[in-house]
Amino acid sequence: MIKLDKVVKSYKIDEETTFYALKESSVEIKDKEFVSIIGPSGSGKSTLMHLIGLLDKPTSGEIIVQDKKISKLNDDQISSLRNEFIGFVFQQFNLIPKLTVLENIL
Repeated sequence: MIKLDKVVKSYKIDEETTFYALKESSVEIKDKEFVSIIGPSGSGKSTLMHLIGLLDKPTSGEIIVQDKKISKLNDDQISSLRNEFIGFVFQQFNLIPKLTVLENIL
């Protein structure tokens, strides 16, 4: 299970301006559940994917994967969780030209 609980991702533009890519977003994805993330450009889809994929950390809120709070884990532990429990199917493929098809898949 992957759970985002009131996750915020913001970027400080200057002393007076903060840009919010996500504001208090919550979602729960159960084991073996397939999810599509759709929306208009600029709606936070990529930010959400980076957070769900444990590629980025939220400004506030909590991400929980397999009952483990990500904020309590080190980078190696986060990488292990990502490797074991998270997978993406992208809209476009990103192959490395020097590798064979099989090598790109593995």
